[in-house]
Amino acid sequence: MQYVSTRGKAPPLGFSDVLLSGLATDGGLYLPVEWPNFTVDDLVASLGPNPSYQEVALEILCPFTSQMLSREELNGLIEDAYATFSHPDIAPLKEIGDNIWILELFHGPTLAFKDVALQLVGQLFDYELAKRQERITIVGATSGDTGSAAIEACRDREAIDIFILHPHGRTSDVQRRQMTTVESTNVHNIAIEGTFDDCQDIVKAMFLEEDFRSKHNLSAVNSINWARVMAQTAYYWWAAICLRGKGGQLLEYSVPSGNFGNVFAGYAAHLMGLDLAQFVVGSNNNDVLDRFFQSGEMEATKVVPTLSPSMDIQIPSNFERLLFEIHDRDGERVESDLEKFRNSGNLRIGQKKLTELQALWTSARIDDEKTLSTISDIYNLTGDLVDPHTAVGIAAAKERRKCVDSPIVCLATAHPGKFPEAVLEATGVSPDLPLHLSDLHSRKEHYSVLPNDLNTVKDHVETIIGSFS
Repeated sequence: MQYVSTRGKAPPLGFSDVLLSGLATDGGLYLPVEWPNFTVDDLVASLGPNPSYQEVALEILCPFTSQMLSREELNGLIEDAYATFSHPDIAPLKEIGDNIWILELFHGPTLAFKDVALQLVGQLFDYELAKRQERITIVGATSGDTGSAAIEACRDREAIDIFILHPHGRTSDVQRRQMTTVESTNVHNIAIEGTFDDCQDIVKAMFLEEDFRSKHNLSAVNSINWARVMAQTAYYWWAAICLRGKGGQLLEYSVPSGNFGNVFAGYAAHLMGLDLAQFVVGSNNNDVLDRFFQSGEMEATKVVPTLSPSMDIQIPSNFERLLFEIHDRDGERVESDLEKFRNSGNLRIGQKKLTELQALWTSARIDDEKTLSTISDIYNLTGDLVDPHTAVGIAAAKERRKCVDSPIVCLATAHPGKFPEAVLEATGVSPDLPLHLSDLHSRKEHYSVLPNDLNTVKDHVETIIGSFS
């Protein structure tokens, strides 16, 4: 399978090159030339009625990776990746009432959904770098959870240096410490005096400077890297298999979304053949996605801090992939629209395209007050604690679901222990971290605070890489 850029100018690449390059040379994001085709019935027929998560992932991911890996090799990497998870089902489902289901994606080592993809991506990096006998420099931006998941996946790997940029003072204390307390010589944390969007802009700018990119063999772990999104498609199929027959209507999915990667993975599963009723996109006060799905207009405003900091984003990178699909894969049109957005802060699609989108997509804006009340309601109803991002998804599901008789799956994206202040405020209960993180607050932190300036960050990266040369 070959992969093309959403902006249409970069040459097509195979999976191994897409994995290591991350961002296309024309600034676009990679997608497969064509989508493989599956149905739930086909998967059940081939895997049996109760397959493991690993078996589903193997079946779904094989067509995407066959240029790089045999089926047996991919199976070995999948088994190794998910051996780090604390729950045997990897992504267990739990009903919380009224046919509302929680898909728990936080049983990996850093307690966030990013582990589901990044534990596998780390294995893929190791495999390909060993084969090529190369070394890469990973540069990534995080609004909170990607950073720790990427660091955990890449720490102590001999062929990788990893630099993670996070917005200074705009992550939770637990999120920051999960990144900055890792004792590994190949891990480097940078706190940028700005927002996540600023961090993301710096990372993309480094990739677009061809000399810098080539000199340091840059690679990406953000969801701009197709391998991240690819790995996440598997849990949409897994949930559909587990819940087949639960109600007479099609499944719905509700996803708290900031950078749009997680919910785009669901849309990718749909393009592969996963039949569903709709996607509900949950936004917090940084409601750029909600405004788009309601009006067809995307307008970036100022980022405001909320109780769900991983969603405090106004420029969602993976929206470009959706734009590519709704513009019938016209890369020139995508590039033109994004250029207008960058220059004016505004992007519009026509009413016809909006009507087509709204047949499958809806959204809701959930403020901090509603987030807290949802956490409280779930605790009072079930005794379970949920984190603020998951609460946004649950609240959005309740507001926008199409049919109460069919299941709606809410993606639980983080362990409540990562956001103890919000959970305590909502419930009066302070969630504990798992044993392997119980001493997190006493560990020594390591990070550099830098201004929101591309050249300063580049100089910092070069100085550190040089010191290890």
